[in-house]
Amino acid sequence: MDYRRLGHSGLKVPALSFGAGTFGGQGPLFSAWGNTDAQEARRLVDICLEAGLNLFDTADVYSNGASEEVLGEAIKGRRDKVLISTKTTLPMGDGPNDSGSSRSRLIKATEDALRRLGTDYIDLLQLHAFDAGTPVEEVLSTLDELVRAGKLRYVGVSNFSGWHVMKSLAAAERHGWPRYVAHQVYYSLVGRDYEWELMPLGLDQGVGALVWSPLGWGRLTGKIRRGQPLPASSRLHETAAFGPQVEDEQLYAIVHVLDAIAQETGKSVPQIALNWLLQRPTVSSVIIGARNEQQLRDNLGAVGWNLTPEQVARLDAVSERPAPYPYSPYRRQEGFARLNPPAV
Repeated sequence: MDYRRLGHSGLKVPALSFGAGTFGGQGPLFSAWGNTDAQEARRLVDICLEAGLNLFDTADVYSNGASEEVLGEAIKGRRDKVLISTKTTLPMGDGPNDSGSSRSRLIKATEDALRRLGTDYIDLLQLHAFDAGTPVEEVLSTLDELVRAGKLRYVGVSNFSGWHVMKSLAAAERHGWPRYVAHQVYYSLVGRDYEWELMPLGLDQGVGALVWSPLGWGRLTGKIRRGQPLPASSRLHETAAFGPQVEDEQLYAIVHVLDAIAQETGKSVPQIALNWLLQRPTVSSVIIGARNEQQLRDNLGAVGWNLTPEQVARLDAVSERPAPYPYSPYRRQEGFARLNPPAV
């Protein structure tokens, strides 16, 4: 396993990390993802640790806390061998303070996560979404208190816009509070919006990307192709409406190139899609998910080798999409391009 620094921090994380969204299996979305119990989770954690994968990502909203509970059971007795990443901010109830990033919510959410995980510290806490109703000073000062109390080691965010991140980083620098070192983002061959603003920001500010849904919300598994019905086992039957949307023709064109490279390399389609991400700037770790041992072992095969520059170029070309304004002139016009070279 390759290890990389998490943004501009001293923490080293594995190139691949494990997403525990399949643990617990409660609710319409997460039950479709998976329903791994503690016994099976321990087996998956065993396999991960054997491969050198020691970062496990979850969130309080995953199966209404059950994912954290199952993960806590799975790592019991080996806390010192793993890194735990979890997230909070999204609603965990109907009360007025059951969502957001207020001081009250962050303190309670952290205590609840520690209890469910069975630990006294969290290696990385990420805000799952930007809370526009809470001043960033309140958010960051509370995170500072939690870090100083030893309950958090590092802090990050997920699904923020560029100005959300920069406003927070500016306040952190101004007051001497912990800076966000990670941004958990959606990024895949069928979803490259991250490159337009957030990747250059990450390069400039030292914010590492933790990539969620690297297989395009289950579309780059190698089972979806032009002219074939969606496999009965695909979770997209239940979850497509919850995740990022993709045009069919775009997907089929990308899968066609993935199939060709799979023939050339002897690797699986998911392994190629994951390896492409591992070669992108700012990517600290790609979060893989697995409902069973077979899926996990296949995903772990994405490391230890690299696509050739020519293969990367083909994937770049077939997956590229026009950038929206104000980024489009920087890609097309020579004067803009000289001043603003692309991040990739």
